[in-house]
Amino acid sequence: MGYGLSSKQLVNLVEGCAQAKAVVPGQAMWTLDGDRTAQTIVAGVTAIKGRDAVEVVTEHAAFVASPDLLLATPEGWTHAADAAGATVAWTYARKLCRERLRIRPGYEFGYFVGATCADGTVGKNYVSLIVNEEDFAARYATALTACTGLPARLEAVIRPSGYLKRDLPGYRVRVVSSYLSDAMRHYVGGDPHHMRQRFPRVVLRDIDTFDGFLDGYIDGDGCRIKGWPGRVIVSANVAFLAEIAPIIGARFTPSTTRASRLCVSNRWASRGTFVAEQHRLDPPESSWVQVREVRPRPALGAKPFTFYSYRLEPHPTFLVNGHLVREPW
Repeated sequence: MGYGLSSKQLVNLVEGCAQAKAVVPGQAMWTLDGDRTAQTIVAGVTAIKGRDAVEVVTEHAAFVASPDLLLATPEGWTHAADAAGATVAWTYARKLCRERLRIRPGYEFGYFVGATCADGTVGKNYVSLIVNEEDFAARYATALTACTGLPARLEAVIRPSGYLKRDLPGYRVRVVSSYLSDAMRHYVGGDPHHMRQRFPRVVLRDIDTFDGFLDGYIDGDGCRIKGWPGRVIVSANVAFLAEIAPIIGARFTPSTTRASRLCVSNRWASRGTFVAEQHRLDPPESSWVQVREVRPRPALGAKPFTFYSYRLEPHPTFLVNGHLVREPW
């Protein structure tokens, strides 16, 4: 029985997709190292004939391979022929060649996350902020560029006002980056909607980052209090505010009739309630998908399949349509 992939099956090379038969030594292939993408180099290619193949059909794609090809599952490796109903490791293949940002922690990172949580929009492949105040938009753009390296600029826009029933001038900052939008979803628990997002504990790396978060969030959903040394956050996301309150040593009583308010004293840091936590800045790039069906694909007529297998370094695994596989030991 042959090992590997059928000759015309597409594999995920770093330079782009290619048929299994076209892969040559020296090329780099995509793989997964934990839940992050990584690269591995083809050190050798072997072609073997075989009469039997299987088509593995998952929630996202299908591929043809030897029945003995191994797929990664939460319990370990399983043969392709036995994978029906199993959950296998997968990453979105179209995102493999995207730019991966080096996100830098610090005040600017905290400000960017806080302002985005308050007034931003997280799309599938972009992050944006549309506000009335030019100074706020400028601070957001500066912080975004400082912590991600992405160029951000202000755009004058017209935005409708439901309260005033007319259009108002505003300013927009928008950057296109699926990596950054995935990171923001990861920080707030998966759903970036303002009423469902969770408090992004990634900003607790150090007090400087958390200070930036408070400033950015209050610029969007808060204000200063006249006659008192502090500021107030106003939000209907009660769970979000409830997580912030013990960090700043404040008492918090949710409102039952309107948006809740949380007071932030200028002297909150002196209370000693802040405890640093270490959380990853990079978003996970893999997930799990279910194998819906495994279909037998016997060779037709006298012509057998040609299966291609690879010797890889340093990782022995590689991706096929985003699915993590390897050859039998």
